[in-house]
Amino acid sequence: MTMSTQGPGDDRPPPVRPALGVVAWKETAHLLANLPAALVGFVYTVFMVATAGGLSLTVVGLPLLATGLFVSRQLGRAERARARVLLGVHVEEPTPLPGPRRAGGFLPWLWAAVKDPVAWRSVLYELVRLPWGVLTFTVALVGLFVLWPVLPYLTRALTNVDRLLVRGLLSPSDELERRIAELESDRGVVVDTAAADLRRIERDLHDGAQARLVALAMGLGLAKEKLPEDPGAAAAMVDEAHGEVKLALQELRDLARGIHPAVLTDRGLDAALSSVASRCTVPVTVHVDLPERPAAAIEGIAYFTVSELLQNISKHSGARTAGVDVRRSGNRLLIRVTDDGRGGASPAGGTGMAGLAERLGAVDGVFAVDSPQGRGTVVTAELPWRGRG
Repeated sequence: MTMSTQGPGDDRPPPVRPALGVVAWKETAHLLANLPAALVGFVYTVFMVATAGGLSLTVVGLPLLATGLFVSRQLGRAERARARVLLGVHVEEPTPLPGPRRAGGFLPWLWAAVKDPVAWRSVLYELVRLPWGVLTFTVALVGLFVLWPVLPYLTRALTNVDRLLVRGLLSPSDELERRIAELESDRGVVVDTAAADLRRIERDLHDGAQARLVALAMGLGLAKEKLPEDPGAAAAMVDEAHGEVKLALQELRDLARGIHPAVLTDRGLDAALSSVASRCTVPVTVHVDLPERPAAAIEGIAYFTVSELLQNISKHSGARTAGVDVRRSGNRLLIRVTDDGRGGASPAGGTGMAGLAERLGAVDGVFAVDSPQGRGTVVTAELPWRGRG
């Protein structure tokens, strides 16, 4: 009885056997398919590079190159799939390029697409494969009719080179470059978000507390003028001004809470989220299980994420109950907000979820919505855990 030496997840091919088994036939099929696949990839790549290069000084040059590189990415995906099926090579898919919105606009997205290292490595793969495809096709074809006894050994030797090419040029070993590109695009999202927040604060100050304080100053001025002639009327105006002062102070407190609430700074997420939940129109159960406090920036993002989700529940869900669960899992901060409302929520639905997804994505977070119609909503968010140091 023979025992397999391959462990789970091991993508090394099984040992070579003289008889042509399933693995040898798959390897032979891969070698025979190398030539047509290489011809298609080589012709497309040369045409794309020549055309885009010739038009690089025109308006359509860079968009054409970006489109061509996107197709090169898909050719690389097809080659990874072929190697997975026929050679047993399991290569992770590279991180997708961010769309124009997440990249901060069309021009930043275009530049990221033109610099895409995954696509350029696919281009290099297609260029070097044509002579190799001719060689492997010829050897495999001759081996089928002339070198039958040693065909399994020939196919193994040749496909091992194919395995090296796929792992070397089509694997996401350039993930660091991809992460750098993503962080560059996310930086634009963070800047835009900060600018929008500053505009919101300025608008709230101008339309709220500032306008109220201007009216208060005018009212006190009129009361001062009336004081010698009509003390009673002046006293009534001062009393009214006192009420305006209270409202102005409340608006300033609300504005400060929207920037960074004092309870979050002083007492952490548990107390801050309980305070937010108490203002929700739906009964909310809050459960926070954190062994220590995360970094202030992560804590703030978690607070405002839950705060906005609870506002959505109050305004849109029609729920009777809701729940907030916050915990740490490894190096991630996990947030789960649920309700038993009407469902149908979507980041594209105009409830601010798209903005939340962008904010979390900018700090390497994750935002997911599960909201089947009529069956409530579950929003899951993850943030990187960063201690306070």
